[in-house]
Amino acid sequence: MSDNVDTGVIGFRGVLLRGVAAGGVAGLLAGLVGLFVVEVPIRAALAVEEARAAAEPAEAGGHDHGEMFSRGTQVFGGVLAAVIVGLAVGALFATAYAGSRRWFAGRPPFGRSVALAAAVFGAAALLPAVKYPANPPAVGDPGTVDYRTVLYLGVIAAGLLVVVGASGLASRLAHLGGPVRAAVVALAVVAAFVVILLVFPAPPDAVPADMPSDVLWEFRLASLAETATLWLGLGVVFGLLVDPAARRARTAAVAA
Repeated sequence: MSDNVDTGVIGFRGVLLRGVAAGGVAGLLAGLVGLFVVEVPIRAALAVEEARAAAEPAEAGGHDHGEMFSRGTQVFGGVLAAVIVGLAVGALFATAYAGSRRWFAGRPPFGRSVALAAAVFGAAALLPAVKYPANPPAVGDPGTVDYRTVLYLGVIAAGLLVVVGASGLASRLAHLGGPVRAAVVALAVVAAFVVILLVFPAPPDAVPADMPSDVLWEFRLASLAETATLWLGLGVVFGLLVDPAARRARTAAVAA
């Protein structure tokens, strides 16, 4: 019986719906991490930004530092945005899962889901976070936003290409034993990631001297935790939704 009976029997629509549902749950979990964990260093960074603005010499006409939306509204909007992003990411993840027939051969649906989510997290979140770590408010020049965005997306694209290449390499090395194949693929992935980290240019913005290092790193680690919650939560929840249905479909197919 094929290990892709979950896609073939449940159908792509069933897989897609489970992906959207898992994405919504994972997005909500990530939003809660943002609310209770990421918000702490954000408020500390905003205090630095406000102190900096207060110390600026007054200019003719002055500057309006008021916010269009209150901080509470922004926080609620952040949680809602995390859920919406989770729904979209869940649909994309389900599509990738349905097409990953050769990537994680021999794994049950739950293991395949978690492994795929971990691979995407490493390429699309962890790798860019190492090269271009997230910065809190009061860090970063608004004039370099476009350049920073291009660099960040470039690292993500390169990381995803490495994941696709690793899956192809694993298929070509199918004649080798499992541990040997895994070691070769892992070394190739690490080498490719190191090349990416060396080739891409350094972050364009320096950290201001008035930004406490503990606030900076607390924000960066909390942001990475939020992203990890999204991706790994998606893999776990999606696997829990797909695995039982796949087992029932497999049992019905065998009985038939």
